[in-house]
Amino acid sequence: MNAKPEFSAGARQHSEPAYLSVWDMHAYYGESYIVQGISFNVAEGEILALLGRNGAGKTSTLRSIARIGDPQVSHGEIWLDHQPLHKMNSHQASQAGLGLVPEDRRIIPGLTVEENLKLAQIAPPVGWSIDRLYDLFPRLGERRAQEGVTLSGGEQQMLSIARALARDIKVLLLDEPYEGLAPVIVDEIEKTLRVIKEQGITTILVEQNAVRALKLADRAIILDTGGIVFDGTAADVLDNPELRAEYLAI
Repeated sequence: MNAKPEFSAGARQHSEPAYLSVWDMHAYYGESYIVQGISFNVAEGEILALLGRNGAGKTSTLRSIARIGDPQVSHGEIWLDHQPLHKMNSHQASQAGLGLVPEDRRIIPGLTVEENLKLAQIAPPVGWSIDRLYDLFPRLGERRAQEGVTLSGGEQQMLSIARALARDIKVLLLDEPYEGLAPVIVDEIEKTLRVIKEQGITTILVEQNAVRALKLADRAIILDTGGIVFDGTAADVLDNPELRAEYLAI
C-alpha cells in the first residue's frame, strides 16, 4: 500500500490536447495506488493496444477513461475531442462519445438482440442504424429475435461491440475482447475492428493475447505496476524480443 502523493498544478502538461489525451492520471481502489501518473495521446482512427501483465493497471486505465467511478481518479485530465472527460460522470462520458465494452459483456437478460441494440441506440441514429449494424455483424441479423444472453460467446462479443457503436461513439474501449473465443471468431472480430477503424473510430484494446493485439494495432503502450514503460509503434514491440519477454512474457 502506498501513501497518496501530493500533486502540483505544474504536473499538468500544457500542450494542446490530442484527439484523446490522458494527462498525469492517478487512480486508486481504496488506498491501493493502481494507476500511477500516466500520460498518453491517441490519434483519431488509431488502434492502440494497451498491454502488460496481470495487475499492471490496464483495465483500471480503461475504466478511469470511461469515468466508471471505480477506481477513483484522484488527479489528472482526460480530454476527448476537446471535451473534458475528467469533469464528467460515466453517463456524460458516454454521451460525449466513449463506448466501453467490458470483459463480462453485460448483455441485458430478457431482451432480444434487436432490443439490446435499440435500447442503446441514440434517437434518431446518426451513423449506425440497426440495419447498418446488421451489415457489419451478419450473425446478429440472423439472430435478431433471439434473446441476447443465449448467444454464443463470440456472438455476445459482437453484440456488445454493436451495442457500443449504436450510440454513435468516437472511441471504443475494449477489455479482453478475445477471451474464451475460438481463433476463427477472433478473426471475425478483428476484421470488424478494421472496418470500424476505416470509419474513423478510435479504439483502445486491452488484451492478454498480446501478439494478436499487436498485429492489429497501430501503436502499443505497455504498463507495469501502474506506470508506462513503453509507448511506441506496435511493430517496435513485435521486433523487440527483450521487451516482450520482460513485460509481456512472450
